Amino acid sequence: MYDLAVVWDWIAFSVRWLHVVTAMAWIGASFFFIALDLGLKKAPDMPVGVSGEEWQVHGGGFYHIQKYMVAPPNMPEHLIWHKWQSYITWVSGAALLMIVYWVGGELFLLDPTKAELALWQGIVISGGSLTIGWLAYDFMCKSRLSERPTALMLLLSVILVAMSWGYNQIFTGRAALLHLGAFTATIMTANVFFQIMPNQRIVVADLKAGRTPDAKYGKIAKVRSTHNNYLTLPVVFLMLANHYPLSFGTEYAWIIASLIFLTGVTIRHYFNTLHATGAGPHWTWAVTVLLMLVIAWLSSVRPTETWEDAEARPLTAYEQKFASAAGFDEAYDAVIGNCSMCHAREPVWEGIRWAPKGVHLETPGDVARQASQIYLQAGISHAMPPPNAIAMDAEARAVIVAWVQEVRQNN
Repeated sequence: MYDLAVVWDWIAFSVRWLHVVTAMAWIGASFFFIALDLGLKKAPDMPVGVSGEEWQVHGGGFYHIQKYMVAPPNMPEHLIWHKWQSYITWVSGAALLMIVYWVGGELFLLDPTKAELALWQGIVISGGSLTIGWLAYDFMCKSRLSERPTALMLLLSVILVAMSWGYNQIFTGRAALLHLGAFTATIMTANVFFQIMPNQRIVVADLKAGRTPDAKYGKIAKVRSTHNNYLTLPVVFLMLANHYPLSFGTEYAWIIASLIFLTGVTIRHYFNTLHATGAGPHWTWAVTVLLMLVIAWLSSVRPTETWEDAEARPLTAYEQKFASAAGFDEAYDAVIGNCSMCHAREPVWEGIRWAPKGVHLETPGDVARQASQIYLQAGISHAMPPPNAIAMDAEARAVIVAWVQEVRQNN
């Protein structure tokens, strides 16, 4: 029987690939239309209802684009809806979250040093928080705050900071940042699904019925689209953060995530102003660089958990399953002898200051917790350790494979 762990890893890889491709399509379309909208110019003899136009050149041809502020007089025969990029990005992202952080929750989601949670409790918090976030945001947008966009964005920022802190109190560092990104991305996709597209459909229905569409529907859609525009860059950062332990492997990860939202605002403000006026405010780059320097400084603070703390912590049920299996002692020795010089809380390998991916492999609990990843990285494949670092022999890899397969055969 083909190894289920290998099949599952390829499923995760395929879903991640789909997620990245559709996210590029969604973000690209979003940035294009925001830039287009801000760059529209008035011109003589424009058709009735056209608020501006723009000429662009690309791919060997010229494009003449006009925007109707509400809608054209008649329904166009061919109308392209920009929605599937957003929908598929969210669906594939949700699937990836379930694959990595729900099915693999014992390793990637739960942090026993922060909160004693059963896996099902972590999953409920994970999924429930995303839903609650959208409901709270949508309520604010439909309240009187909608008349005060600056106050609305400031309140949303406060909520994001609170969620960043909250996630970091219960989840692993990488899961906390990923969930903050998912929290924000859910708001963005829900904007498209529940607000932007329904309002567009009302306008289309009015056109088909020969009625004059109400301009308010376009204004609502534009406000939500603008919010998405400012939230995009932080979401991309948070989705990439799980590959860089400097961003999540510190007690100040929640502050780092909060500051990233400010950099998203400063960067987008520059480009939005540039598209609208032809000149962007250069002070935004100074602020962005300053914020990134603060983030880099915060990332240098090491985790507070010491080797002694990790050694004294009782094993979880998941860890105990692997630590009590036949062959664990031999596998533990193989890992310690080939991996711990880099994957330590204080690495001794020259040039490495933080454990790669934030993965620690020092104590029996560490090794048992990371069993599945050790199996894939150093057992089935030869990805780890790097061949120019240590030549791990075939016998050591075979010991790891036998240990993990023994657990899976008996559970």
